[in-house]
Formats: sequence, structure tokens, C-alpha cells
Amino acid sequence: MNIPFLDNWRKRHGGAGSVSLSDAVSSDPESAAQLLSECQLLRDQAGEVGVELDDTAESLAALDQLLPRWREDPEVSPWLGSDAGLYLGTVIVRTVPGSSWRLRQDGQPVVGLISGRELDVLAEGASWAETGTPELSQLYAEFSEG
Repeated sequence: MNIPFLDNWRKRHGGAGSVSLSDAVSSDPESAAQLLSECQLLRDQAGEVGVELDDTAESLAALDQLLPRWREDPEVSPWLGSDAGLYLGTVIVRTVPGSSWRLRQDGQPVVGLISGRELDVLAEGASWAETGTPELSQLYAEFSEG
């Protein structure tokens, strides 16, 4: 798998081909956060209706107000759900002190808080894309409190 931040990390560490993705994420969290924040499909969909995704809690509330036209396309909905979850995680990591991206043992990204709580952003994003609940802004409010 070609993951730029992982390749760069390996180059800086002598081409360590056996380095795990988890090690790369923990050693270069900024690059991992950049990769996870791309969410291009979600950004495109939001931009089409004038919603700017600026990594703020307000942008999550704006996403919650979108008409869910993506539900009409069964091929788009799962991808958009992943992007929505990753965007939620991006907003939390960038605005909630002490929060960070982590990888579970199965390799799935989650957001961890100082309190030890973890948020499975991909599952929450998928639920939001399919049903509209829970609202992304509601999850942010809950997790920004710790």
C-alpha cells in the first residue's frame, strides 16, 4: 500500500520496511492527521451546496443540515460515511486539547481522548451517512467535553 506519510517515515528511519502503520502514525502524527483529514468526497459534496469545511465545530453543524442526497446512490453513501467520520475525527483532533488519532489493533483509525475514551469515527460516520444520526455536531459536543 502506498501511503505517503508511511513512506516518508520509513525513509527517515533507514528504509525500515518492516515498520508497522501503527508505529508510523505514532511517530509522525502530523502527517497521519493530514492524510486522514483529506475527506475529498465529503469536501466536494459540501462545496457543491456552499458549505465550507474549515475544521470547526460549526462546519459539523452545517453538514448536519445538508439534504442527504447521497443516500440515493448506494455506491456513494459508504464512502461519504467514511469521509464524514474522518472529518469528525479531524475536527476533534484539531480543536480538543489532548485528543489524537490512534490505530486499533485491526488498523482502524479512532480518536482517543486524554480520559482514555475512544471514538470509532468510521462507524459513527457510516451511521450518519445512512440515517442522519447521531448528528456529527452532537458527537463533537459529547467528545469535546472529554
